[in-house]
Amino acid sequence: MNSYPRFARGAKQRPSGARSARSGGFFNPRNSYNNRNRRAGSGGGYREHIDISRFVKQAAGEIQSTPVSITNRFEDFDLSPILKSNIKKLGFSIPTPIQDQAMPLVLKGSDVIGLANTGTGKTAAYLLPIIEKILKDNRSEAVIIAPTRELALQIDNDFKNLSRLTGISSAVLVGGMPSRPQMQQLRYRPNVVIGTPGRLKDFQQRRLVNFSHFATVVLDEVDRMLDMGFINDIKEIIGQLPKNRQSLFFSATMPDRIRTLSEQFLKEPVIVSIGSNQTADHVEQNVIKTSSAYEKIDELKKLLSQPGADKVLIFSDTKRSVEKLSEELKREGFKTESIHGNKRQSQRQKALDEFRQNKINVLVATDVAARGLDIKNVTHVINFTVPHTYDDYIHRIGRTGRANCKGIAYTFA
Repeated sequence: MNSYPRFARGAKQRPSGARSARSGGFFNPRNSYNNRNRRAGSGGGYREHIDISRFVKQAAGEIQSTPVSITNRFEDFDLSPILKSNIKKLGFSIPTPIQDQAMPLVLKGSDVIGLANTGTGKTAAYLLPIIEKILKDNRSEAVIIAPTRELALQIDNDFKNLSRLTGISSAVLVGGMPSRPQMQQLRYRPNVVIGTPGRLKDFQQRRLVNFSHFATVVLDEVDRMLDMGFINDIKEIIGQLPKNRQSLFFSATMPDRIRTLSEQFLKEPVIVSIGSNQTADHVEQNVIKTSSAYEKIDELKKLLSQPGADKVLIFSDTKRSVEKLSEELKREGFKTESIHGNKRQSQRQKALDEFRQNKINVLVATDVAARGLDIKNVTHVINFTVPHTYDDYIHRIGRTGRANCKGIAYTFA
């Protein structure tokens, strides 16, 4: 008897005539993941040697407690009544450690480097002080730079929730989407502009955005932006900002390149570090060793069929492999979609929305989904391919075990 029952609401029976993983369609040995993984990064670029024992870790038994003490409640911060009311309506009373330690510094006007794991509330740690700053001076403007469209849209959604009834508006400027609606947003003179480096630079060159107006700049997931090759765009953008500004860098890790960038553009920054560059204590981590591409896909299907694997995020390293794996799982009856750089933004957003709403329970993605996205109740993260760096691993598995829930992460090796 099969000890791995299908999802209760997940997979349908495989349609008759569907190709098997062994039929030579998806997992042709000449095009196998095993062959591809022998190269140093299938998409090109650096691949760090990682001891796979670092992918094995038992989850802590007590996940409710935190080793970092919280000294404030939101009501203790110097925030306007309307902002405190919005926070309360959203159901928050006690800040997370990064919010507790970073917000007083940001409210005071200091340059801050905030380092904390994914899912720890870094976004609100800078959004709340920015909104407060604008409430006190409606001429104040801020630019928030994010590495991906998805993260920029998520930041804007958080901003709208926190700034309800304040009259403060935002504009989102991201690539891969029509520019005309974004130009329309700028006509309303928003106080906050959220964008990806390429589109921000494009709009500046077309004289639609003037960087000299922004008194506050935020680089969110700055390590990912550097990994994606945005360093020159970022330097050019920051170089056009006013010298008398507040600069905020937020990230989960701090490689040397961030330190160098901060030394160049930040004034006496205060570093707030909350367990950065560490995997979450409440994510159980393990390695699955396979000897062939056929065994690999079989083991993956067993994992997806286990009880409790209700919402699974699978990472693979190339756009092509993500799409092929997604199609293979669909043929096997799993409710699956994919997101990667070759898909239109509307397709990517639709897949994310369906995943959030549990219309699908398996999402296959490249690392575009690993940074910053807050998807609730992800039960499992599966690294179908080994991440290029340990920092990438931290960000990938950070999609599960969020908000002090338990999560499970598997890495194929």
